[in-house]
Amino acid sequence: MVNKFALFATMLCAAALSSTPKLQAQKSEVKNIVLVHGAWADGSGWKGVYNILVKDGFNVSIVQEPETSFLDDVTAVKRILALQDGPSILVAHSYGGSVITEAGTDPSVAGLVYVAAHMPDAGENEGDDGKRFPSDLGKSSALKKTADGFTYLDPAQFHEYFAADLSAEQAAFMARSQVLNAAENFKAVITTAAWRSKPSWMLVAAKDRTINPDLERWYAKRAHSHTVEVAGASHCVYVSHPKKVADVIENAARAVSK
Repeated sequence: MVNKFALFATMLCAAALSSTPKLQAQKSEVKNIVLVHGAWADGSGWKGVYNILVKDGFNVSIVQEPETSFLDDVTAVKRILALQDGPSILVAHSYGGSVITEAGTDPSVAGLVYVAAHMPDAGENEGDDGKRFPSDLGKSSALKKTADGFTYLDPAQFHEYFAADLSAEQAAFMARSQVLNAAENFKAVITTAAWRSKPSWMLVAAKDRTINPDLERWYAKRAHSHTVEVAGASHCVYVSHPKKVADVIENAARAVSK
């Protein structure tokens, strides 16, 4: 009788132990995706990526940062992160990369995805980083500034420098709905770079004229990011190639869930 009881107890303990990894795997699964737009755009550009991620079972939130100040934008991202019910993959395009580099130190962030985005280190700002590999936009006359210090892209040149692989009609709409970004935001210095302590992914837009693709590659190499390059893609790669962008995001979510 004693031997039977001992055998039963041993089997029960073994079953409990064998189920523990499965429970832990379920608890660590990342299903929350937070998307952050960049300068001269808004969250609506993520619609194609959003549709794919939602169809694949992810919980997706899109931050509409005001671009009135870098601190305002970081706060806007953290506000949305606080609404999530578990760990998140934090994704950004363009200037949004600087924002998630600062905001991504939040403990709820499991990984970072940079989509044709800036990726400064602590003590750096994206304006200075851009001088390492000047962009076609930086050499052009397309970048304008209002009397009160907000930047925007000349609508007549928006298609050429920001969204060359979109239709003229779609680029025209984006040009007329762009969110003006405070010029000082490009000089905002990173205090702690989240990618230094968290896994990161970089999607390089090979025909980007807003951020030099060589800068995107340099950022990725420095951060040891998992890197994917989309041939022929403009700066608006998240709009023109939503499936490829969504694939990178989903790969990131799977990687941090293991």
